[in-house]
Amino acid sequence: MTQQSNVSWDLDLIRRYDLAGPRYTSYPTAIQFDSGLAADQLIAAGQDSADLNAPLSLYVHIPFCAHVCYYCACNKVITRNRKKAQPYLDTLYQEMEQLSRWYRGDRIVNQLHWGGGTPTFISDQQMRDLMQALRHNFNLRDDDQGDYSIEIDPREAGTDTLGVLRDIGFNRISLGVQDVNPQVQEAVNRVQPTEQVNAVLERSRELGFKSINMDLIYGLPHQSEQSFADTLETVLDMSPDRLSVFNYAHLPDRFRSQKHIRADDLPSAETKLAILQNSINRLLEAGYVYIGMDHFAKPDDELAQAQAQGKLHRNFQGYTTHADCDLVAMGVSAISQVGNVYYQNEHDMTAYSQAVAQQQHAVKRGVQLGRDDHIRRAVITSLICQFELDTRSIEQRFAISFNQYFADEQAELRQFDADGLIRLQPNSISVTPAGRLLIRRICMAFDAYIPKQHPTRNFSRII
Repeated sequence: MTQQSNVSWDLDLIRRYDLAGPRYTSYPTAIQFDSGLAADQLIAAGQDSADLNAPLSLYVHIPFCAHVCYYCACNKVITRNRKKAQPYLDTLYQEMEQLSRWYRGDRIVNQLHWGGGTPTFISDQQMRDLMQALRHNFNLRDDDQGDYSIEIDPREAGTDTLGVLRDIGFNRISLGVQDVNPQVQEAVNRVQPTEQVNAVLERSRELGFKSINMDLIYGLPHQSEQSFADTLETVLDMSPDRLSVFNYAHLPDRFRSQKHIRADDLPSAETKLAILQNSINRLLEAGYVYIGMDHFAKPDDELAQAQAQGKLHRNFQGYTTHADCDLVAMGVSAISQVGNVYYQNEHDMTAYSQAVAQQQHAVKRGVQLGRDDHIRRAVITSLICQFELDTRSIEQRFAISFNQYFADEQAELRQFDADGLIRLQPNSISVTPAGRLLIRRICMAFDAYIPKQHPTRNFSRII
């Protein structure tokens, strides 16, 4: 395999190819999910196509936040009333029991993730109860060899919380940092002193968490090249195992909380590009491997190792090492990937609770994959995870002639090659260092559902 940290910045290519496009946490993407498909049909297709001998990945969505972060586009419930959590958890337990009957068997849970919202919004005892319910309904590991992670808002991690999380089985955490500059923090309503973040980090290491991720966001109000460079240096001093550097997309018409952010306070498009370029260069200089899109990891991290070995995968939880797992998700708006189907729960809290109460599940919409979807998903997954595609393996796996099957895509691929995004070989496609930053655009060439040449409002810009 090629060295995955080899990425280069080509401003001309970025300007030409920086359209809007999917992040390809799935193919087909969530835009293709159809609420007209009967939930029973999706569920039956999932049960029929699930591999009951394969391991499981579980996702639990906990939507509550005590404070609103103005930039946030997640499905969340803002409340200071902690009593609202228990009725939701009771509904979650009911849904969990049904999912266990559908998909459990004796399948070992190799991956578990709690996301939100703010999962640590719930009390330490509620977290214990939730994990116990998961253990009762699913075959969770007890040897600390699973990939069990949770998202943490440092402001919502009490003195004993990290110890509780480690005790109940979590071994990975993801910290929302975003920016350490006080002016930026105040502008997005997320004020958290660096000392608070560092205290969580140090305590996590003392407790033996084996991987720590930090999230940063560029493009927030009042950010400059220098201010974000200072934030990055502060974070590098903390030495997280993984680092995500996300682009803020200002869409106040779609996300109400973003109306609190003044467009005039946002950095220009040119400044955002400079911030990203500087950040990539600094992270590579610091020894991190560029995994793809927003993600970086230390060379000895499992993500970097999986990519180097050609085993990296991607699902609704992002980059992962668990390609063999069905993803069973629970909670409001949660998305599952089981066998030949993707499906999503009700997005509205009331609708979710009523659906579970009435029918034991909350499946709202989804898509059933056909043969063409599987072929294109395999191509896109290889490119977005490995930056390489062995076309012979696709031919052997699906009994096709690659060039004939993708005859309509050949002209665009040749243009990518001519422009220096990819290198076309008789039996392979490799993404160049300059093309890796534009991998989403390259993958769009194989997407049968969206226009290739024009931006679409359904997706964020690539860079």
